[in-house]
Amino acid sequence: MKSISFGQFYPAESIIHKADPRTKVILAVLYIVSSFVCKSVLSFAVLAITSLLVILLSKIPVKTVLRSIKPILVVMLFMSLLNVFLTKGGVLIVEFWRISIYSKGIYAAVSAVVRVVALIIGTSIFLTYTTTPIELTDGIEQLFGPLKKIKIPVHEFAMMMTIALRFIPTLIEETDKIISAQKARGADFSNGSLIKRAKALIPILVPLFISAFRRADELAVAMECRCYRGGEGRTKLHILKYKARDVFLILLFAVLLAGLILMNSFALEFPFVGENWF
Repeated sequence: MKSISFGQFYPAESIIHKADPRTKVILAVLYIVSSFVCKSVLSFAVLAITSLLVILLSKIPVKTVLRSIKPILVVMLFMSLLNVFLTKGGVLIVEFWRISIYSKGIYAAVSAVVRVVALIIGTSIFLTYTTTPIELTDGIEQLFGPLKKIKIPVHEFAMMMTIALRFIPTLIEETDKIISAQKARGADFSNGSLIKRAKALIPILVPLFISAFRRADELAVAMECRCYRGGEGRTKLHILKYKARDVFLILLFAVLLAGLILMNSFALEFPFVGENWF
């Protein structure tokens, strides 16, 4: 649980850390769109190389970034098995009893894993590892500032999202403490049937919810004591300004997205998997 990267800031001196938070939100959106645009083998390879380059540019240890993928390994394994056994097409590789594995199923499983890993790496690096919660709040508020003209409370939405991201590591730490305390009292979370394991989670969820509500109440009181009344009339300590590196990063990822789209448009058929190669 401690491997979850949401809300965890990793201090470093890199071009991504120094970028404007609005730029990083735009880069995250472009990166997500790029991962869903990929269809051919070459485009997935370019996406994987880009993910590695983003990690190197952020100067965050590769182990730290890859550790954030650990909590969803079971989900990715289940998703891969579904693609391998249910996707038909291409060349028949294995046939045993009623089980048939085709090359297209393997291709679908690998591409799904690459897409999910790229999504996690992109969002974690741009939105959490290299951006503090305060910077993220300011960036989202100013980026969606024009929506205030149609009476949408942008500041409140940005504040709620930032508080949620900020308290995810705190709740994870609190959950770990509760699990350790329950194990010390003789609780067993690893043995028994699925129903028994689900019932064993009740002693964890109840104190966790109580702790979360208590923290929320304490935070509300603290904000009231500091005369917080929303975003109306508030000034900023740090004024956000776009710089040359921000324009460079946005153009670079825009070119990446355009290149991936062109790769899919002019793709050639790769006969082994029945999918696009180039």
